[in-house]
Amino acid sequence: MENSHRKMRLFIDGDAFPNLLKPIILKAINRLDLETFVLSNKKINIGKSKNITYIIVDQGADEADNQIVLRLQEGDLVITADIPLADRVIDKKAHAIDHRGELYSEENIKQYLAMRNLMQEIRDSGEMTKGPSAFNKKDAYNFANQLNAFLAKAIK
Repeated sequence: MENSHRKMRLFIDGDAFPNLLKPIILKAINRLDLETFVLSNKKINIGKSKNITYIIVDQGADEADNQIVLRLQEGDLVITADIPLADRVIDKKAHAIDHRGELYSEENIKQYLAMRNLMQEIRDSGEMTKGPSAFNKKDAYNFANQLNAFLAKAIK
């Protein structure tokens, strides 16, 4: 089947979705009439839109991730801060943007994954590491810019 005529869909990994991004993403969904799925293991609300389907998955570490990957098709976009999920998304020839505006790609995802796994090993060995800095307005701004740039290219 020819994929170029199928409209891109948006998937949001909802469990750790920052509140600052909700109005940004809602505006884009409504402006572009973007079919959107928000998957999480608890009820979250991004806003009211005829374009959004909320899906609550079973409790479990990777349930939302697994359901996203199951539904995902080539060319779709996933919003997630979960690097292993982003890696699976890229493997399916789809796209992933994290909450701080990083666009994951075939060129950079393995590097992000390696760094994440290294930090996990360091933490698992008992070493205290600083987590990511608190999410702030600059992160939301970077996300909005990356999302808008991506959507401008993806939706012609």
